[in-house]
Order: sequence, then structure tokens, then C-alpha cells
Amino acid sequence: MRTEPELQEKVSEVATRLNVPGVAVGVAIGPATHVAFHGVTNLDEPLPVDAGTLFQIGSTGKTYTATALMQLVEQGRVELDAPVRTYVPELRLKDEQVAHDVTVLHLLNHTAGWDGDFFKDTGEGPDALDLFMRAMANLEQVTPLGSMVSYNNASLGLAGLVIERVTGQPYEEVVRSRVLQPLGLEHTTFDREVITSHRYANGHYRAQDGATTVGQLWEPGRYGLPQGAVISSDVSDQLAWARFHMGDGTAPDGTRILSRESLERMQTATASCAGSALGDAVGISWFLRDIGDARVVFHGGATAGQLSYFEMIPEHSFAMASLTNCAPVGDAFNDEIMRWTFASYLGLDMSEPEPLALSTDALADYVGTYHSIAVVYTLELTGEDLMVSYVEDPEALAELGEEPSDEPPEPIGILPGGGDRFVVTAGSSRGMHGYFTRNANGRVDGIHVGGRYARRAES
Repeated sequence: MRTEPELQEKVSEVATRLNVPGVAVGVAIGPATHVAFHGVTNLDEPLPVDAGTLFQIGSTGKTYTATALMQLVEQGRVELDAPVRTYVPELRLKDEQVAHDVTVLHLLNHTAGWDGDFFKDTGEGPDALDLFMRAMANLEQVTPLGSMVSYNNASLGLAGLVIERVTGQPYEEVVRSRVLQPLGLEHTTFDREVITSHRYANGHYRAQDGATTVGQLWEPGRYGLPQGAVISSDVSDQLAWARFHMGDGTAPDGTRILSRESLERMQTATASCAGSALGDAVGISWFLRDIGDARVVFHGGATAGQLSYFEMIPEHSFAMASLTNCAPVGDAFNDEIMRWTFASYLGLDMSEPEPLALSTDALADYVGTYHSIAVVYTLELTGEDLMVSYVEDPEALAELGEEPSDEPPEPIGILPGGGDRFVVTAGSSRGMHGYFTRNANGRVDGIHVGGRYARRAES
């Protein structure tokens, strides 16, 4: 097994090579804890990243939403298979049948099927989640309800509203008083004033020419809290969160937060997404993938120029958390450190199969333009290579207060084994998996990329 100095050496080497401004990494294995830090919080006003530095963890915050909901399930106040209208009767969607039928579980396993990357700043008031729900009324239904996993931020906003309606309390107060405080997670918070009273990381953005700029501190809008906006944590609290979810449902002082059965239910597949960037399946908020005989339970987050990984292998009492403050290069750092810790601490091999050597005629089947609510993907043939480029929707970026990226096209390799699976073989998304879908006539009609589904434009 590796030592903490070896982890520090690897973290510093990778962060220096990739030029990531600041990182914090933690590994929990059995009772042992190893942590490593490198770099600075902010290139403009630099402070060294240390054990108490808070990073925004982004969408890993969705697992806190799901945990709070599972408490309400145990108390009999929420049923996962109940229609959302049981708790939010005024829910309106573009597809009335979906509005009638969508359940709480659909919200938590990303199978609701409507355009999920919907961002609408509805203010900081107590009605922010209500206003966000009302703004969802015109979202397109991209796939039939329950038919496919496609990452859905909007669904988690609605799940947060369910929590508010059932408890009669603000979402963040429920999570703080029922989850964070009993678990002793004193450095995990939604409170901007608390965050800025500590040493905190600021997000950065790396341009294609290598220039790095400091981004805005927050993505706007209280509506985003159940989705993972703003929530910040340090690496020790991240490992404590992992140990709770790998444990028996009690806090360190013996306070019961959830039953062991509920924790195991959250880590049991509820929908398949094999071949996608989201792993093999979704439990209740957690994503699941298998490496050999080992079941990995994971999430991750991207918000305001900060990127994080959160990985657990409960059968080995192993977890790792990697927190970075620069997009998109933070993903490359997180991925390399995750693979190194899996191999070095557990001997797990994450090698990929080689992509197929296909003819240009075969690759031409995939060429086209694919649309989601927030991104347009363009697949083209460059010589004998299939390349993907993307353009982010300016309105969606404006809601997040972010600037468009100018990433170059990235090569896609089709993987063996059927199902039109692919892997990105180079660039900032290297190693990301996805797959294409086909209609009844066998024509490629969609792409599942970055965990989202995008439909092919008619040619």
C-alpha cells in the first residue's frame, strides 16, 4: 500500500505537469487517511492550499439532496415511487402525461427525460425553488419518461423543492440540520459568508492558448443548491462523507442518520446506463461502475471553474476525493490521480480496450450535428479520424455567468463489442465514454456524451 508521502509526491508531480493552480486530494483506506495538497487558492490573490481550504464540490452535492430525501423516505413522509405531484401538485411540464407520471425516483436517477441542463436564476429568495419549478413548464421532453439515463440538473432542483414542501423548511436548512450537523461536517456548507470566512479556492479557466484566468466565485441563483451549486467542503469532510456512506448509517457519535438498508439501496442499480460517461448504472443519485469484481460508487462535480471527483469502493473500505480549481484541466488531473490511487492502493487495472480501426465509410454513419438544450455537438471526418467539437449555448452560459470555451475538436474512437460505444482518445475529455443510438431503420439518431443525450438534427 502507498504511503502519504508517495501520494503527495504524485499529486505535486501531476499538478505541476498539468499546471493546475490548486488541488487537494484525500484517500481513505480502512482506518487510514492520506491527504495531499498543492498550489494556491487563487492566481490573483494566492494563498497556499492547505488542509482547511474549501473547494466547491459541484454536483457531488446531489448526493446530499438524495440523502436528505432518503431520511424522509424512512420516516414515511416521501415515497420514491410516488408521483412528484403528490408533494408538488402544481407541477406543470410541456408533456402533461410526464407531469402526471414522473416519480421522485425519476428525479434521483436521471431518467425524467426532459432537457436537464436548464439553468434559470430565480433569485436568492425563499421562493427560488418554486419559481424554478414554474420555469420548467416549457422544457422539451427529449426521451420517454424512464426510458434512458440522461444527466438532469433540473430534476434535482425539483427534488429540492419536494424536500421543502414536505418539511416546510428551506432546502439548505434541512440538509444542514439533518445531515451535515449530525455528521460533524463542520467544513461543508452552502453559506457564502461562512465559505469566505475560511481559506477558499476560486475557480479558474484555462484557454486553448494556455492562458489562465480567475472566474467568478459563484454560479448565481439559490435554485441551484439542490443541484450542487455553491456547496463547499474540504478534503477531510469529503472523506468523512465517504466513510458515512460506506458505513452503517450512524454518525461518529452513534447518532443514526440512515439505516444501513437505505445506504445500500442508494448504491443499488435503479437504471442502466452502460457505455456512458456516467458508468454502468445509477442507484439513488450515486453512479455505479464495475472494475473487475469491484463495484465503484461515485459522483463528481463541475461548477464555477472548479472540478471534483468522489469515488468509493465500499467492499475495500476505500475512498478518494480529488478537488481542483481549474477547468477543464482539472478533469485530467482528477482522472489521472483516480487511476493512480486505484492501481497503487488496490491494484485495480483500468486499462481501456483499443478502438476499432474502421473505414471512412463506416465512420461516416456518425457524422452530423446533435443538439441538446445547452450544447450543439458536431461530428466530422478529418482524414480517417472521427472528430467531435461542441458549442455551448450562450444563454445557458449567461445564466451561469460563464464564458464560452474554445476547445479544439477531439478524436473519438469506436469501441469493440457492439452498441456503438465510443471513447474520446485525446484532448481535455480524454477517456470519456459514450455511445450512439439508432432508430428503427438503423440510422444513427442520437449521441450520449458527457452523460447527456443529444438528438441528431435532420439532414
